[in-house]
Amino acid sequence: MFDPMLQTAYRVQIPNTFTHSRLVKHKAGPSVAPATFAIEGDLAESWSQPNETTYIFKLRRGVRWHPKPPVNGRELTADDVRYTIERFLTVKGNPMSYMLSSVDRVEAVDRYTVKFIMKEPFSWLLDVLANPMAVAIVARECVEKFGDLRKSDAMVGTGPWMLEHYRPNVGLTFIRNPHYFVPGLPYIDRIEYLVDEDNASRMAAFLAGKYDLGWEFPGSINRTDWVQIKETLKQKRPNLRTAEFPSNVETHISMRTDQPPFKDVRVRQAVSLAIDRQGMIDTSFEGAGNLNAAVPAGLVDWALPISQMGDSAKYFRHDPAEARRLLAAAGYPNGFAASLCFTTYGSTLLSDNAQLVLKDLKTIGITTKLDQREYGAFIASCYFGKFDSMTFGPQTPFLDPDNFLFGMHYPGEAKNQSHVDDPIVTDMLIRQRRIFDVAKRREVIHDLQRYLARQQYYVQLPSGIYVSSCRRGSTS
Repeated sequence: MFDPMLQTAYRVQIPNTFTHSRLVKHKAGPSVAPATFAIEGDLAESWSQPNETTYIFKLRRGVRWHPKPPVNGRELTADDVRYTIERFLTVKGNPMSYMLSSVDRVEAVDRYTVKFIMKEPFSWLLDVLANPMAVAIVARECVEKFGDLRKSDAMVGTGPWMLEHYRPNVGLTFIRNPHYFVPGLPYIDRIEYLVDEDNASRMAAFLAGKYDLGWEFPGSINRTDWVQIKETLKQKRPNLRTAEFPSNVETHISMRTDQPPFKDVRVRQAVSLAIDRQGMIDTSFEGAGNLNAAVPAGLVDWALPISQMGDSAKYFRHDPAEARRLLAAAGYPNGFAASLCFTTYGSTLLSDNAQLVLKDLKTIGITTKLDQREYGAFIASCYFGKFDSMTFGPQTPFLDPDNFLFGMHYPGEAKNQSHVDDPIVTDMLIRQRRIFDVAKRREVIHDLQRYLARQQYYVQLPSGIYVSSCRRGSTS
């Protein structure tokens, strides 16, 4: 379950962020504005790029693995980084290997120096290496002892906390790593990471002070729940701190665009026009939300606002009459039957929105059966494009646009749920990866978002403005 290279699910990746480090990371803290992703060193104390296809990283000295078998606190070296990247690229079943597909090889120049040699220019390398949902540095000994990193005993890293206990379907306990390489950190000695799938139970526990963070991803509270409890919280938990910021989670309807009826762009456009996005914002997000295109609005430096989509903007409006006209023109005047693969992710918000999607589709004649699956079964099938008709759910909350674009649209990629194979899209995906000039890269990504808005390979739905909440003093 816990192998970060065999799972894309945030339920696996987030626990690994407690225990593992990366070469570089995104800056965080009270001085960092939400939705900004500057990069700083983590295991690397410095790096350089002598040319477009070479990166050299200098590692911190004296970084030690957790004092647990099979590594027993030995020093981290350049060979560990080399091994990690090689495993990331070659281990069978890694749905995120595309992130580093431009890497030709990694060399351990000496004990504390790592060199990346690229097959071609790749402007997103540092962002990928900083990604909290991907390239955690792992120990060869753990893989050799356990066969892979699925078992909790293999969850051994160099991060600020160590896994003490794992109780299936109950939770995980992390304790402070006394040998963490950043002096004075972490501040928190113990973390209880609990499983609670019942929303009423979670809300009651939060009101009672059992939880220090909001119970939804990422430490947030659904706004529909927030409006119910915020006044009570002022009385019961006056030291609670809150922050609001746009979501970087992009939720969408995927379709089998490689076969009828969704192979026809008019059908896909009809599905988009059927969805009442503003109604969803008003109902599910209490009026506080954003419209999303292919890059979620939370990535403010890269997302193209709908108002700048030109003629493509019309596909984000709610127009059931035009949707029915498009269906008729595509040969479906009476609509058709479909299915929608779905899992709740433990979120009442996602469940509510799934019902709104079914209702909206029915208004244009698409009678849709909800195919609800257990989380693990959903990830193993529908998340990776193995479904009959449509799938509804969120994409991994990445912090760069390439991961919302390349993995979901490049032919043959595991996370290309809609089976997109469009030469125009493929060309733009490759071109933007090779451009280091940020302004020029942004132009290509904006053009790509306009094109994707016309094609509607994925029907993107709105996202909320997060209400993130934590107990004052709960900092790492």
